[in-house]
Amino acid sequence: MSLDFLRDPTNAILVGPNGVGKSTLARNIAHQALIHGHTVLFSSAGQLLGELASLDSDSALRRRLRHYAAPRLLVIDEVGYLSYSNRHADLLFELVSRRYEQNSTLVTTNRPFAEWREVFPNAACVVSLVDRLVHNAEIIAIEGESYRLKEARERSEQRAHQRRRAKS
Repeated sequence: MSLDFLRDPTNAILVGPNGVGKSTLARNIAHQALIHGHTVLFSSAGQLLGELASLDSDSALRRRLRHYAAPRLLVIDEVGYLSYSNRHADLLFELVSRRYEQNSTLVTTNRPFAEWREVFPNAACVVSLVDRLVHNAEIIAIEGESYRLKEARERSEQRAHQRRRAKS
């Protein structure tokens, strides 16, 4: 994936099962964007939405939304791993709306968009949120086995092999 999506503000969405490297790819894209002189902010969805939801004044919320709306590239990692309230959905919608066609947003998710109603149950804005994210977006589906699971299986097989050799 090239950084062309940063020239004209568009989004990139990395979709795939757990452990296939979506976050690592997102970090590498963010790093390349920094090298090329773009401003970048990387946050997990939980951290970003938790911070926004915890602000107790409208002025503090507006300032923080401006902070997240400002970078040329905002990476929101791990959308779909937790469930969020209507307030969280509204805040994410507000942020995506502020960035819409102004700056690029990269999202990693383990859930197809059809399942985002489970991530944001009862939130009326989910369809509009997804609509703004995918408009002019580069959606990349990543398939494969979890590298963590593969590494754990290989370690287990090595230990079993070592135990068999030790018994011989």
